[in-house]
Amino acid sequence: MTTLNLDDYIKQAKFSELCGHSIAHWHSLDCQKTHNQDTIVFIHGFPSAAWDWHFQWQQLDAQFRLVSLDLLGFGLSAKPTNHQYSLLEQADIVQALLGQLEVTNYHILAHDYGDSVAQELLSRQETQDQQAASQSAKILSICFLNGGLFASQHRPLFTQKLLKSQFGPLASHFMNKASLRRGFNKIFGPNSQPSDVEIETLWQLITHNNGKRVLPKLLSYLDERSQQGQRWIESMISTAVPLYFINGVHDPISGQHMLDHYIDIIPNARTTALDVGHYPQLEAPQQVLTLYQTFLGEVID
Repeated sequence: MTTLNLDDYIKQAKFSELCGHSIAHWHSLDCQKTHNQDTIVFIHGFPSAAWDWHFQWQQLDAQFRLVSLDLLGFGLSAKPTNHQYSLLEQADIVQALLGQLEVTNYHILAHDYGDSVAQELLSRQETQDQQAASQSAKILSICFLNGGLFASQHRPLFTQKLLKSQFGPLASHFMNKASLRRGFNKIFGPNSQPSDVEIETLWQLITHNNGKRVLPKLLSYLDERSQQGQRWIESMISTAVPLYFINGVHDPISGQHMLDHYIDIIPNARTTALDVGHYPQLEAPQQVLTLYQTFLGEVID
């Protein structure tokens, strides 16, 4: 994933059958890169795709081994219509991909929906027995970007509530690029609005393989966050894995209020507030990269 261009993104995709589904993924696993064998796994949010990380990927590619994927129901991956989507299954898929690629230790950079997948992966690591731990890839650090880390603090947009409701199939049918832009304009910061290229690319990825149909089913993650949230929070509080939260404070969904709660709940919380909205990796790509590189440097050293 070395370019902003959607055509190249598609050409560079690899596909694997993971947990019974065709999953698009990208990896750069050359162990000779500056003699650094650390692997970074990028996990994207709703409703977008691994493309969100294109800037950070390009800059980190020279130093680290990189892995990203389009989660089930997103981007170029399979989008089965009659399927009960689950964050737990998404975590299974990430683990299956890491097993296939023979990744043993890794750092996570996650956003939004991907934050919840990362929380599930962390919780599994914290609670598994010694034998299971020896057979699984080990998380070395997690950096969260804006997302519903605490279900009680998450404030979904009206559009998300509508898509999740009984009217979801109808709402998704009438969803178009203009409505996507209106929604993204609300969640991006006032001084970091999405570009035409970003909206066009995200729209193409959402609609790929008739993907609008599955948006209502994907939103079951809102219920899962409530169901699994206490377990995830307990793991975040007790873990020795270094955690970092980069938050765009102008995000109406998971902005300043989510950051404040994180600081209240997580011991010795490491955080940075940015003057952007819900998509820091797109709105302030260089800032996110610099902050993340600093965090990694401290973790690895």
